[in-house]
Amino acid sequence: MRIDIMTLFPEMCEAFLSESIIGRAREAGYVDIRTVNIRDYAGNKHNRVDDYPYGGGTGMVMQPNPIYDCYRAVTEGGARKCHLIYLTPQGKTLTQERVRELSEMDDLVLLCGHYEGVDERVIEEIVDEEISIGDYVLTGGELPALILADSISRMLPGVLANEDAFTEESHYGHLLEYPQYTRKVDRWRLEQAVARTLERRPDMLEAAEASGELTKEEKEILDVLKDM
Repeated sequence: MRIDIMTLFPEMCEAFLSESIIGRAREAGYVDIRTVNIRDYAGNKHNRVDDYPYGGGTGMVMQPNPIYDCYRAVTEGGARKCHLIYLTPQGKTLTQERVRELSEMDDLVLLCGHYEGVDERVIEEIVDEEISIGDYVLTGGELPALILADSISRMLPGVLANEDAFTEESHYGHLLEYPQYTRKVDRWRLEQAVARTLERRPDMLEAAEASGELTKEEKEILDVLKDM
């Protein structure tokens, strides 16, 4: 799979995309994620990509031409058929099911808005889908795009050690994930063992206590359980 992220802040995106699981997946070739700087297509000496909104109002709006020219470059003049997603609070809320569906596509382009958003003509002409990561507003679309790229990448074959790594997680099916523990749960396991033995075979504990075989820790747990 190839994912192109159209952004004003490629360095910010690369910092995240170069680390952890997604970084290793890129290096191994399981996913091809590229960041493209929209400012490179500004067409002016100051690389300006924003303008005042038509009719007035607060804030600035991203101009359509730099975005469109960037998109044309990413898609090789339209030769590559890509699914373009605009990250915006006005889009449909992202779900694990939609992540799974998107992971089955070959080419995705993620558009990161900024300021007050992008010129509406961009949405009308080249955007295939609008996605939100929640009912709140962020400074730009970079964080949502990274979240989407990460959630999609980990669904791809080879990225995680085995399929169970994501099929047993929260929201993959109809259940939340079970509690996780580190391997250092010896005390908990011992408590469970003593409690189960006291419930089912108290004679074993009585014999061990009489012979002095109980450890100090086991006796402490047993005393607590007997007082309950």
